[in-house]
Amino acid sequence: MVAVWARGQHPHLTTQGKPMSSTKIIAIVLIVAGALGLAYGKFSYTKDTHEAKVGPLELSVKDKETVNIPQWAGIGAIVIGAGLLLVGGRRV
Repeated sequence: MVAVWARGQHPHLTTQGKPMSSTKIIAIVLIVAGALGLAYGKFSYTKDTHEAKVGPLELSVKDKETVNIPQWAGIGAIVIGAGLLLVGGRRV
């Protein structure tokens, strides 16, 4: 491990002694994102919309937004990620 790190390669981003390509990393990220999209189906976030300061009083309004993730988007991300893994592994 020390020898691999000394040559400038991160030991966790290697497979069988070879550095992991960016295509494989993108494919894995797509598969994980697609699986999370299918598992959760939506995510929420809070955004500040208004703020007012009147003397010692501070008023703020926060809106909670929910974004629904369509099932086709999760499945599509998994399929594209798997395709990249399969095609990315074959070097011509």
